[in-house]
Amino acid sequence: MTPDLPSALTARAAQAAHASAVACACVAATLAHREDTTVVRHAATVAKAHAPGTDPGELALRVAVAAGLPGVLLPPLAPAPVELHGRPVTYWPYGTPVDPDDPDAAPWEEAATLLARLHLAPLPAGLPPMRGPEKAARAVALLRDTRPRHPAAAPLLEAWAELPPWARGEEPAPGAARLCHGDFHLGQLIRRAGPGTPWLLIDVDDLGSGTPVWDLARPAAWYACGMLGPDAWHRFLTAYRAAGGPAVPADGDPWTALDVPARALTVQTAARAVTKAVAAGRALDEVEESLVDACARMRSVAAPSPAD
Repeated sequence: MTPDLPSALTARAAQAAHASAVACACVAATLAHREDTTVVRHAATVAKAHAPGTDPGELALRVAVAAGLPGVLLPPLAPAPVELHGRPVTYWPYGTPVDPDDPDAAPWEEAATLLARLHLAPLPAGLPPMRGPEKAARAVALLRDTRPRHPAAAPLLEAWAELPPWARGEEPAPGAARLCHGDFHLGQLIRRAGPGTPWLLIDVDDLGSGTPVWDLARPAAWYACGMLGPDAWHRFLTAYRAAGGPAVPADGDPWTALDVPARALTVQTAARAVTKAVAAGRALDEVEESLVDACARMRSVAAPSPAD
């Protein structure tokens, strides 16, 4: 990780903010600083340094998609990435995220409608695959390579091995490809300042062509594991269907489509939880234990094939 990346990125964000505003409040903050991502804010401008090794051309295509769907995705402030310390950097408007301390106010209906609109949008030519299955495979590989003897590793790796190859990122998903977010969760929503501003999807790093059901898989997994209440899940699914979302049947049992990707997201989340807990030198907490238990239960019910 480049030691001075946050300060250099903050300077770039300030430069961009001052160039686009008559007056600047000069509020500055580091919003995230990890091995793969650094995000800083200066007033109403956010600058994001993407992961090392990110293909600038593919990122530019993803940014262009956001610019072309302003009512669905947060539009960028600049049309293409720029380079800083060998990392591609993009600029975005600042927005307020979902409040994690007020789960009852989570905009599940709005999120579902945005996903449906994204999935129904034309798929741009040349857009790379969405990276959801690839990221799940990396999380499991990290667990396998670094913590194979952890007591939780066996049920996770066994549940992963029983998934079809497409859910492990080894083959293309069955069915027609559509425009997908690739990493949907409530943290991928913001709203701009001002009364009545709409929620928008953010983060184009995993945006691409693929199976749209993957974008519904994390809420589905949370619901299946008991981490998302039935009311919130019903609101989310009903809104997605009402907006014409193509990922699940318009009526009837949605789990014919949701089961496999929900299993994959459960394993991915559990694998990340185990590796992080071990790295921090602590035991799994109650939520993390419930994810591992869910992976263990998967082995008693076979995953459906695409033809089921």
